[in-house]
Amino acid sequence: MTHNIFILIFILLLPMKLLAGNKPEHYEIPRTQVVPLTQNGTEREYQLVIQLPEHYSAQKQHPVLYYTDMTWHIEMMTSAAYFLMEEAILVGISWQTNMPDNINKEVGPFASRFRDYSFAPSTKPENQAKYQFGGANAHIDFIRNQVKPYIEQHYRVKPGNDSYFGYSMGGLFGAYTLLTQPDTFDNYLLGSPSVWRLPQLLEARNQGASKTKANVYLSHGTLEDKLSPHVKALFNFLKKQNNPQLHVELAEIEGTHQSAAPLTGVYAIKWLSERTTQGDTL
Repeated sequence: MTHNIFILIFILLLPMKLLAGNKPEHYEIPRTQVVPLTQNGTEREYQLVIQLPEHYSAQKQHPVLYYTDMTWHIEMMTSAAYFLMEEAILVGISWQTNMPDNINKEVGPFASRFRDYSFAPSTKPENQAKYQFGGANAHIDFIRNQVKPYIEQHYRVKPGNDSYFGYSMGGLFGAYTLLTQPDTFDNYLLGSPSVWRLPQLLEARNQGASKTKANVYLSHGTLEDKLSPHVKALFNFLKKQNNPQLHVELAEIEGTHQSAAPLTGVYAIKWLSERTTQGDTL
């Protein structure tokens, strides 16, 4: 009898024992590498999350798609590119990873985006002291002089076929890059860019960049009633340049600033893929 009881207890406890042995493990995205970079002349640390296509080959050249706000966009970029740009190398650029603890606790791990993606200081001293707005030039230099050279040195990159995707403030950063140092990327995908201060943005543009060579995808949400006029004004400004080497398209994505974001990533990459397939990149 006692022997039977021990057997019964063992049988009842066996599932619990099996469950205890199956500890959760972190999932790693295949063909993905994380590379730390420290910005020259500063102690600011960033990470590049580099995803190689399934059929990456050292004998083949691949287009590169760079994007900011890596933590927020990596899943969207990965999925869309897998189905629509299967040959592309994806490079996600993180926020600064060594921000002071007090800023991280008060604002969040994304605090550096306010500095890195904005082109002008805040008019409010308290906000400027906390967020250090206006650091876009330094971030552009970081991408031009460190991020892109690293990728080009370590991977088989297709010349004349690198792109940038940014949303919201990331889109503002892309717009500022396009207007001031347009040769940073060949293609610009700017979803709902926060171009609230459009006159100041246009004043900051590089007058010598009037012959910009680029493909530009601009978009806004159908329910972004306050932002959409500014995005349309940027579109009209770019079109009025009468530059045959500057191809600009404006798209309306169903939704608000938040709900339009996932669809924006998909439609932007689809648009880029079609231009690339047609050999229409510049």
